[in-house]
Amino acid sequence: MPDRDAREWWERLAGGEFAVQECEACGVRRWPARAFCAHCRSEEWRWRAIEPVGTVESWVVSHRPFGDGATVVMVRLAAVSGGPVYGSWEAVREPVGGEQVRASFTDVDDAPTLIAWRPYGQPL
Repeated sequence: MPDRDAREWWERLAGGEFAVQECEACGVRRWPARAFCAHCRSEEWRWRAIEPVGTVESWVVSHRPFGDGATVVMVRLAAVSGGPVYGSWEAVREPVGGEQVRASFTDVDDAPTLIAWRPYGQPL
């Protein structure tokens, strides 16, 4: 379940918007969401929509006894220094470290919206 700091992020994601927190005092963007700015310690912030693009930093393939493996990628956002964003991989090939990717969003019944990453420029 979303916590106090990330609840609005999940709501925005469900609406198709990728947003991060931005400190009102110093302007530093941060991810993941938290109550105060690690740079200046301010507790004043706002949500800022960003383009959901980043760079593949790492990935893991989960092998199951039946069916194909699922690939999960760790992506560093272009617009935010700091924390990674994880999501599924949506391409027929393996990811490549350092390649640029774009997020897409998948609604799953009553569950939170999920993030999937695909090579930048690949149609959504």
